[in-house]
Amino acid sequence: MFQCIIFDVDGTLIDTEISVKKSLQKVLSEETQKEYSHADLDFILGIPGHIALEKIGIKNIQEVNRRWNEYMNDYKNQVTVFDGIEIILQELKDKSIKTGIVTSKTRNELRDDFIPFGLMKYLDFYVCADDTINHKPNPDPILKFLEISGISADQAIYIGDTIYDYKAAKAANVKFALALWGAKDSDGFGNSIQIEKPENIMTDLFNEPDNISDLT
Repeated sequence: MFQCIIFDVDGTLIDTEISVKKSLQKVLSEETQKEYSHADLDFILGIPGHIALEKIGIKNIQEVNRRWNEYMNDYKNQVTVFDGIEIILQELKDKSIKTGIVTSKTRNELRDDFIPFGLMKYLDFYVCADDTINHKPNPDPILKFLEISGISADQAIYIGDTIYDYKAAKAANVKFALALWGAKDSDGFGNSIQIEKPENIMTDLFNEPDNISDLT
């Protein structure tokens, strides 16, 4: 049974889509004189910023990535914690279920964009983009999490919202659950568990929430 739940951050714990896309639209308009729609930028969700910029064809990636992060400050008021997330994190903590995050954010981005929401107190371990050379959909970030947490692959499940999350979990031999509250679509995720709302995590993953403490 699962002894640890690993979460993605963007699109799973916090809703950053508008902030990420609007700030990127702004920097790309300056850099390329081309306008990108929100739909054009769906593919960037779930991967590190420098990889997204590389896929777009940006040459001076470091400078553009810096400006992108700077512009995100203009849209911080549009970033929110998904309804029900803090409640479920507290419940998992109360049940002694280990939790953590594997994110494509760098440590600086985590500090600026996530830590202010006050959720780190519920999380036992974290892996950021700085911690591995390879990134999702490569399994290395999840394997790094298992290494530092001491949790075996069969005792963990990764909850995320993108195909990159799913592929990384599958490659790491870790079960995957799709966060439907943040996912753009639900096709192509194999036989993964699909969770409609954060408050369903207990029942969908453990079936008998009153007995979760017996699993640890």
